[in-house]
Amino acid sequence: MPPRSDEPRRDATGSRRGSSRGAEPREPGVGGISDARAYTPRGRTIREGGAEQRRTPRDSRSGDPFRPALQVLDGGRAARGRREPAAAAESARAGRRAVGGRAGVVRTVSARPVHEPFDDEDDPPPRRRPGPRRPAARRPVRKPRRPPRLGDPRRRLRLATVLALTLFASIGVRLVYLQTANSPAYADGGLPNRVKVIDLPAPRGAILDRTGEPLAHSVEARYVFADPPLVKDRFAPARALSPLLGVPASDLADRMQRRKVPGTDREDEFVYLARGVEIGTAKQIMALDLAGIGVHRDERREVPGGDLAANMLGFVSQDMNGLEGLEAKYDDLLRGEAGKRTYEAGLGDLAAPIPGGYSSTTQPRPGSSLKLTVDRDLQFMTQRILAKQVAQVKGSVAAAVIMDVPTGEVLAQASQPTYDATAPMKVDSPADRDDKATSFVVDPGSIHKAITYGAALQEGVIRPDTTFPVANTVVLGGVQFEDTHHANGRVMSVPGMLAFSSNVATIEIADKLGRDRLIDYQKRFGLGQPTGEGLPGEASGRLLPADEWSGSSYGSVPIGHSVDATPLQMAAAYNAIANNGTYVQPHLIKETIGPDGTRTPAAAPTTRSVLSPANAAALRRMLEAVTTVDGPDGRATGLAAAVPGYRVAGKTGTGLRYDNGKQQPGEVGSFIGMAPAEKPRYVVAVFVWSPGGEGGAVAAPAFREMMGFTLRHYRVPPSLTDKSPKFEVFPR
Repeated sequence: MPPRSDEPRRDATGSRRGSSRGAEPREPGVGGISDARAYTPRGRTIREGGAEQRRTPRDSRSGDPFRPALQVLDGGRAARGRREPAAAAESARAGRRAVGGRAGVVRTVSARPVHEPFDDEDDPPPRRRPGPRRPAARRPVRKPRRPPRLGDPRRRLRLATVLALTLFASIGVRLVYLQTANSPAYADGGLPNRVKVIDLPAPRGAILDRTGEPLAHSVEARYVFADPPLVKDRFAPARALSPLLGVPASDLADRMQRRKVPGTDREDEFVYLARGVEIGTAKQIMALDLAGIGVHRDERREVPGGDLAANMLGFVSQDMNGLEGLEAKYDDLLRGEAGKRTYEAGLGDLAAPIPGGYSSTTQPRPGSSLKLTVDRDLQFMTQRILAKQVAQVKGSVAAAVIMDVPTGEVLAQASQPTYDATAPMKVDSPADRDDKATSFVVDPGSIHKAITYGAALQEGVIRPDTTFPVANTVVLGGVQFEDTHHANGRVMSVPGMLAFSSNVATIEIADKLGRDRLIDYQKRFGLGQPTGEGLPGEASGRLLPADEWSGSSYGSVPIGHSVDATPLQMAAAYNAIANNGTYVQPHLIKETIGPDGTRTPAAAPTTRSVLSPANAAALRRMLEAVTTVDGPDGRATGLAAAVPGYRVAGKTGTGLRYDNGKQQPGEVGSFIGMAPAEKPRYVVAVFVWSPGGEGGAVAAPAFREMMGFTLRHYRVPPSLTDKSPKFEVFPR
C-alpha cells in the first residue's frame, strides 16, 4: 500500500480529500492528532480559517484587540459562501469515481463537511450501489451576528469633561451671587447666634476725705458667670462652686437653668453667679475648668474703715449701683460709663473669638471721685466718743455734727447705731443705716431759745444788759409753763435766763418780739427747709404756720416745742451765731475729681446775714453763761460741756422725738456749742434720744470730749488771755 500523505489535499470547494492514491476520509476523533488540535467550535479547522483569511483582507492598522477574531469569523463565512455552489458537482464526481485503496466517506457534522476515517485501515469500505444520485442537502444559512460596536473612549472623556465644567460653573455662579447680592442677608441671618457680648465694668470713682484718704473705693476683683446653653449638668458645677463662692448650690443651679431672653426666641447666654470675687478665688475656679463657667474682670467696693462714716457713705449693690447715702446721691457721677465688647465666636466646643470676624470694643469710662469735707481722723474719734457715751443709755439713738465755722464745711457727722458698710444687710433694722443728723426729726427744746434771743437782740427787743422780774410759771391757752429754776419773781439778767434756761423769761421776750417776727427768724436761721448738705432723704423739719397758732403756741414755740428740726439744721443755726451772724449752708462735698484728674470745686454754699456781728458777739457772750455760771444762786445747765482751757458758748436742750409724725416716748437730750467763744472755729452738736429720758446726762459730756479733741487736732491755741466774763444771774 502506498504511503499516505501527511496532509489531505483540498479541492476547489475547500473540502478536504484523500491523497492521490485514494485515501478515504476518516471519522472525526479517529484521524490524526493534528486534525483534532485544529478543530474549532464552529466546525472548521485553523487551516480552513487561515485559507479564507488570506483571501479576506482586513485593515491591519486597527488597534482593536478583537479585530483578529472578527477577521477569522468573517473569513470563514466568505469561504462557505464560495464553497456552496461547487458542493453539488463534487457529490456527482464522487459517485462515479472508482478508485482502489482506501477512500474516505464524507459526513456532515453540524452542517460542515469533515473527514471521518475508518477504524480499520485493512478493510475497505463497502462500495456504493450504483443508482441515481441524490442531491446534496443544502446547509441552512445563518444570518451572521453583528459584533457589538465599541464606544470611543475619547468621546466619553470629552462628555465627562463638559459635564464637570458645567457643574463647577454653576456652583461658581451661585457662590458669586451669594457673596455679592445676598451676602449681607445671609451673614446677618446667622449673626445673632455667633455674636457674644461682654460687659466691661467702668471703675467706680472713690469717695475721699478732705486730705485725700479713701473712705470708699473700688478694687480689682472678678465676677463669675455662666453660659447656660454650654452647661451640660448644672448641678455638678453648682456643687463645685458653692464652697468657693459661699452661695448655696441650689441657688447656683437655679441661676444656670436655661432660659429664653425676654421677648425673643434666643436662649440667654450670660448670667452672673457672683460679683466681686477675690482674684485668688477666681484662679481656683478657673483651675476647675468647668464647661460653660467663666471668669472676667470686675471690681469690688471697699470701705477701709468698715463703719467709718458708713451712715453718710451708704453702700452699693453687686452691680456697683449706689443704693443709700452719698453712693446713691452721686451715683451718676461715681458710676461712670460701662464699656462693652461685642465679637463673633464659634459654637459648641469652638466657643472662641473667630479670627477676622466682627469685633467691636467700647472702652469703659471710669467714674469721677468725690472729695468730702469730712476729716477721717476726726470722724473716727467722733464716732468712738458717741458710741462710748451712748453705750451708757440702752436703746438710744444719737447724732453728732462738727462744722467748720467760717466755711460751713461738715468735718464729722456721726450716727448711732451704725453699721459695717461692707455688710449692709447685717443690721437689726434698716433704720440703723439712716444718717441720724439729717433724718432724726426732733422737738429741739431749749436749744431753740438761742434763736429767740438772737431775734430779740437783732430787733432791739432786748439788750445784753436787759433785766426784768421772772415768775415761776405762766399760763397760755390753758397750758401752764414752768421753770426748773424758780426765780420767784426776782429780777434776772439775760445771761442768767439762758444759764438757767428760763421758760417763763423766754416766753415773755417772744411775746414782745411777736409771732411773725419769730417765724421770720426761724426761717432765716434755716429751720423748716432742708439744708441741702448733700445727703439723700434729708428731712426738712416743720415750722408751725402763723394761722395754726393757738393760745398755747405762744408759749411752746419760743422755747422749742411745736417745732420740728434735725440735728444738722440746729447745728447750722448755731454756726450762724458763731460766724458773726452769717448763715453758711452746711455742705459735705469739697470737690469732684474727674477720671483725668481734673478737679472741680463744689458750688459755693448759700450764705445770708441773720444777725449783725455785734449782736452775734453779744449772744455768744451770753451763751457762755451756760457753761460757766456756778454759784450760790444756782448752777448752769451746761457745766458738763465746759472744755478746760477754752471758752465755750452753747446751750442745753430737752426735747421730744417724732417718728412719722408721732411722738415717741422718752426725751431727747442735746447740747450745741462753739469754741473758742471769743473767736469760734468749730461748732459741735450732740443729740441723744433714749426711752428713759437719760439723753441729757450724756450729751454734754460727749460734746466736751468731741470739742476738746477737735481743738487739739487742729492745734487751736487755748483761751489764755481772754477769760470768760463773770455773769450775775440776779443783779442787785
